Amino acid sequence: MTDQIVDSAAPSSGPTTTSPVKLTSFSHGGGCGCKIAPGVLAEILKNSTGFAVPKELMVGIETADDAAVYKLNDQQALIATTDFFMPIVDDPYDFGRIAATNAISDVYAMGGTPIMALALVGMPIDKLPIEVIGRILKGGESICAEAGIPIAGGHTIDSVEPIYGLVVLGLVHPSKIKRNAGAKAGDKIILGKPIGVGILSAALKKDALDAQGYAALIENTTKLNKPGKLLAELDGVHALTDVTGFGLLGHLLELARAAKLTATLNMQQIPLLPDVQRLAEQGYITGASGRNWDGYGHEVALTEGITAVQKALLSDPQTSGGLLVACAPDTVDAVLALFQREGFAAAAVVGEMGEKDDAQANVIGINVMP
Repeated sequence: MTDQIVDSAAPSSGPTTTSPVKLTSFSHGGGCGCKIAPGVLAEILKNSTGFAVPKELMVGIETADDAAVYKLNDQQALIATTDFFMPIVDDPYDFGRIAATNAISDVYAMGGTPIMALALVGMPIDKLPIEVIGRILKGGESICAEAGIPIAGGHTIDSVEPIYGLVVLGLVHPSKIKRNAGAKAGDKIILGKPIGVGILSAALKKDALDAQGYAALIENTTKLNKPGKLLAELDGVHALTDVTGFGLLGHLLELARAAKLTATLNMQQIPLLPDVQRLAEQGYITGASGRNWDGYGHEVALTEGITAVQKALLSDPQTSGGLLVACAPDTVDAVLALFQREGFAAAAVVGEMGEKDDAQANVIGINVMP
């Protein structure tokens, strides 16, 4: 069993009242919007020293992929990933479910099958009732049960802000790994879930999200990206990742950079969560969206007519977002049919990969015309 401790300098338990607690009031950011901005992260990592890489390490940090992959034998490779964040919603059970779904997604994004998780728990135990903390953990356990994996241990600390997430391990056949680096010119880009999670969460924090909007938020963020394993079986699927804190543009940029290609997005084909357009027009936009754009906006070729709202949608941080697929044109129907069978009705073709001239500064183009 892994280490399970709480800071000995803190009280051994929190308050035991069952009064409502607004979880988001404890955190300065929520969900994948908590990520360090891409420009800042690049600056932090630019001077990182190299290290000896064993030949068994099939996927590491070289293309900012979703998880590390280590070859065990000719039939099995181990996928390892971790993800955690502060509350994106106030309901503790929903927060736990969202955080667990988000963490497990990285295994599916590599084409793998999750096998086990470890919990990462940081809580202000002098402020949160122990019942609330227990509900967060129960939410995470419910999603792990849905994924068919145990939470086999973990680590706990007393922290100023509530933090919850998982370390997730998975398995994949070495020949079935789907990286973010395999896209080819001419590939179609397919998005598995609608975007707008950050905008809905911004409205929620301002008490401007109705019950229907909240239900859409929870349904989207707690839907496991199980199609990833099935997509790995399709030879025509060349690259796979998931869309999280850097927004649709940020993660598409990673895919394009890794393959040394460009990409064009068709704005009108990108699926949106219900009411997201209206809420964005009313100003319910996260600070993370602006930080994202500041980090990579110089790599985007804007066509005439793009609006500030459209820019915010494209850079909107997605918590537990959809799979992003680059596939051969003759595989599009099979990919969309697979998504439909698995309950991802909003999956859609949103763009195309293209050749990149060595002198070309911009990586992403956006077509705003219908």
